[in-house]
Amino acid sequence: MAFLYILTGLVIGAAATAAILIILRRRQLNGRKEDIILKAEAEAENIKKERILQAKEKYFQLKSEYDKNVAEKIAQLKDAEITLKQEFANLDRRMKEAEEAKAGCTAKQEVLDRKIQECDRKIAETNKQIESIAGMSAAQAKNILMENMKAEARTEAQAYINDTMDEARLNAAKEAKRIVITTIQRTATETAIENAVTTFPIENDEIKGRIIGREGRNIRALEAATGVEIVVDDTPDAILLSAFDPVRREVARLALHQLVIDGRIHPARIEEVVSKVQKQLEEEILETGKRTCIDLGIHGMSMELVKMIGRMKYRSSYGQNLLQHSREVANICAIMAAELGLNVKAAKRAGLLHDIGKVSEIEPDLPHAILGMKLAEQYKERPEICNAIGAHHEEVGMTSVLSPIVMVGDAISGARPGARREVIESYIKRLKGMEDLAAAYPGVTKSYAIQAGRELRVIVGAEEVSDEQAAVLSSDIAQKIQNEMTYPGQVKITVIRETRSVAYAK
Repeated sequence: MAFLYILTGLVIGAAATAAILIILRRRQLNGRKEDIILKAEAEAENIKKERILQAKEKYFQLKSEYDKNVAEKIAQLKDAEITLKQEFANLDRRMKEAEEAKAGCTAKQEVLDRKIQECDRKIAETNKQIESIAGMSAAQAKNILMENMKAEARTEAQAYINDTMDEARLNAAKEAKRIVITTIQRTATETAIENAVTTFPIENDEIKGRIIGREGRNIRALEAATGVEIVVDDTPDAILLSAFDPVRREVARLALHQLVIDGRIHPARIEEVVSKVQKQLEEEILETGKRTCIDLGIHGMSMELVKMIGRMKYRSSYGQNLLQHSREVANICAIMAAELGLNVKAAKRAGLLHDIGKVSEIEPDLPHAILGMKLAEQYKERPEICNAIGAHHEEVGMTSVLSPIVMVGDAISGARPGARREVIESYIKRLKGMEDLAAAYPGVTKSYAIQAGRELRVIVGAEEVSDEQAAVLSSDIAQKIQNEMTYPGQVKITVIRETRSVAYAK
């Protein structure tokens, strides 16, 4: 029990001691806190005073700079004011001088006007004296002078034109002739003559009878299958195949050849053979087009255009084979392009395709050049080639350097002797038209178309037409023929003026 009391007393004592220590510790901490707060307040006050001093110094510094700038601006404004006052003074002085000068000019203008009036009066008096001496008015003299000057100017202009043309001929004719002659010499071709009739040879009249068939059924079946008129007459050992389409005539010829060799000739067999021959001919047309393109070194062309090129083999123009003509034009264009330093492949391509519109299976009411241009555009040919095709007969404007080359190449190929045949009536009509056109001009006594219409000789009266007028007349006739007539190649107009003096000795 006593131990318990002792233990309790110790515990109470320890607790009291701890409480006393805690109270002392708190008092110590409170004292330190108050010291820290006082110290912080003192430092804050010092910082505040220092910042205020710094702000005042900055303020005085900025104020000093501002006052300095304001003083400088005021000085500049004063200088500008002084300058403006000087300018205003100068302006007032100049205005006074201008007013004085204006007054002086007015006086001088009045004097000048009086002198002009006096001069006009003297000119009028002089003109009246001249009119009285000359016996004509000034207007009449002016008209005579103008007519004389017009005649002189016309003569001088024509002389200048002749000199210019002679100089151009000297410079250009030699080179042009060289290019054209070189082109023609390097292009050799055979002359093809085509017509609307193909002759199919037969061995005897028995085969002719088998071709006709009972009551003509075989020949009717053949005509219906091929679209060709078969003429069986008294011509020995021959049957005539007549059609304007050479492809149809070729189909009929090949079909007849196979039927005669096979010996079986009846309507069913005829239809079978014609169908087979048509397929073979289409393949041959395509092969011809490909071979032509390969021979000319032309690549990348649409297969439809290649087929049209192959069809040219069975077409003709004025008796000239169209494929041969197109190959010839392609070679001519290539040679000309090489001589002129242009694109040879493009020129050859345009020359080959220039008449493609003649073999189109679709035949709208369009010229073949326009149709060919549209076909070339449809099959993605280059614009310069399309323009060359459409412009080779000048039916559209020329926008490419290839266009005149193709036009000239077509003219060279078609106009050379023996290349084409022309109906005699239209030929004679064209020559007569040239002669009548020249004879309609005043002063022309006779006119003759010679050299197959490639030269027109015009004889004029020496009393009615002068040398200068003869030069003008040849140009006028050439221009009128070019505008009003259609002709191959070019026409040379020669005006002949001669003076004859005749005397008799008795």
